Amino acid sequence: MEQQQFDVIVVGSGAGAMLAAIRAADEGLKALVIEKTGLVGGTSAISGGGIWIPDNHDMPRAGLRDSIDVAFRYVKTCARGLASDDRVLAYVETARQMARYLGQIGVPYRCMPHYSDYYPGVEGALPGGRTMDPRDFNAARLGAAALGQLRPTNPGQLIFGRMHINAFEARSMLARERKSKFVLMWIMARYFLDYPWRRKTPRDRRLTGGQALMGGLFTALRQRKVPLWLDTPLQSLIHEDGRVTGVVVQREGRELTLRARKAVVLGAGGFERNQAMREQYLPKPTNAGWTATPPAANTGDAIRAGAAAGGALHLMAHTWGAPTMAVPKEEKFRALFVERSLPGCMVVNARGERFLNESGPYPEFQQAMFANHEKTGGAIPAWIVFDADFRAKYPIGPLMPSAAVPDSKLRKSWLNTVYWKADTLEQLAAQIGVDPAGLVASAARMSGFARTGEDLDFGRGGNVFDRYYGDVHVKPNPNLAPIAKGPFYAMMLHPGDIGTKGGLLTDRDARVLDESGQVIEGLYCVGNNSASVMGPAYPGAGSTLGPAMTFAYRAIAHLAGKPIALQRTDLLKA
Repeated sequence: MEQQQFDVIVVGSGAGAMLAAIRAADEGLKALVIEKTGLVGGTSAISGGGIWIPDNHDMPRAGLRDSIDVAFRYVKTCARGLASDDRVLAYVETARQMARYLGQIGVPYRCMPHYSDYYPGVEGALPGGRTMDPRDFNAARLGAAALGQLRPTNPGQLIFGRMHINAFEARSMLARERKSKFVLMWIMARYFLDYPWRRKTPRDRRLTGGQALMGGLFTALRQRKVPLWLDTPLQSLIHEDGRVTGVVVQREGRELTLRARKAVVLGAGGFERNQAMREQYLPKPTNAGWTATPPAANTGDAIRAGAAAGGALHLMAHTWGAPTMAVPKEEKFRALFVERSLPGCMVVNARGERFLNESGPYPEFQQAMFANHEKTGGAIPAWIVFDADFRAKYPIGPLMPSAAVPDSKLRKSWLNTVYWKADTLEQLAAQIGVDPAGLVASAARMSGFARTGEDLDFGRGGNVFDRYYGDVHVKPNPNLAPIAKGPFYAMMLHPGDIGTKGGLLTDRDARVLDESGQVIEGLYCVGNNSASVMGPAYPGAGSTLGPAMTFAYRAIAHLAGKPIALQRTDLLKA
């Protein structure tokens, strides 16, 4: 076998992996990135790009205040004892340093002042500011050729499948703020008038969300001339005398041995695309087809390789859950993140009964599906039901508002596959196999809640998180409206995910630990390749990418001989 030598070998090309390689280059280390697919960016490229950064540098600009001790207590509570306290502290202390570093390498972020933490009732939660959104990125900095190597985003994150939209604009449009029409006109005009760029590629010059993040990181990697090998799957780790010293990969039909003088950093995602591992570890029923992550990626190769080298596994029964739906001709299921918060829809089981707060955090939504299915046998799949008023005003999944794209303009093949439609709720119930009396009763009850503004069953719209994606024009509760005007619609939901959160157990510097808690020298792990610092919870938007890049930042500091010390060790004794 051929052999080559580097200081650091990074496995994967998502946000955590890329930042590790960039940081290694900035420390004067010879790095290599290997990616098993033919595209750069992994799941990070199709994500919203948000990062959850407590006490971040942009909060003062928005008039917000935070502190490390408050954030530590919040994450510690959320983690429920399934992440070590020193690792939690390492995250909340270092995340803001990492966020500043992103700005220094050309990937600046801004805080979202009104985007609440996901558990507003937990002590230490804030009503906004900790989640940060990447600033728009000009793809011309990357170049059209390299942009072709960047994994494209989801169709659902583009306007008419072409134009990028950032988180602030999306919120404005969904909430139907007065300025939203002008924002949409500007986005469309900017895209269609950009003739020089459109001659090069149909992909938008203006990148937002995960595309902005990964476009910026890819540009920074290329500026540092760090080699990136695509179509190079990891075969195994080289483990000699208690230390990981390299990797064996497959490249251009040959098996290569690559030596790492300093370390191997695993950042190759989770195992959600591996049905056998799902069956082994995750709650049932489980289906790799329900995930919203890229096909052929995230099959757990690096997790298995780390375990074979002695690494301990942790949190393997948990995912970053989200309800998902199938859309024909799309390569993967779509996650339903925000549309379910809009007023005039409800989610029911086979009995026609609501069983959750539709506007709540998406991981809690998925867990509620499992819990109700275990109780009733009828929540997988579940159904999101809405009426003609909702259909006219709001987008949902691949459906644009009917005011813009009426049913007559939709693909005929979508009827009874993507959406179901009937003149009455009873007829709709018969089509989707739901109890008609239960569905009618649930719609009537929801309509009553809309009039009073209070959801007596699940408290929908009762906190700042729920209301973020509500309709500002709907009173008294922006998340509640009657479900009363025919025709009526339904769409099928599955308990999908945007990744698994179990993986190799690591310490506060992202070093992989064995079953006895001892460090495996030369092996680091970040992102969904590792067990989440958040435990089973999802404290706020960006709780995947934020830790992925923060622990990559800490990992390179440690292997470069510059470990980042904990400052507030007094919190560990509390």
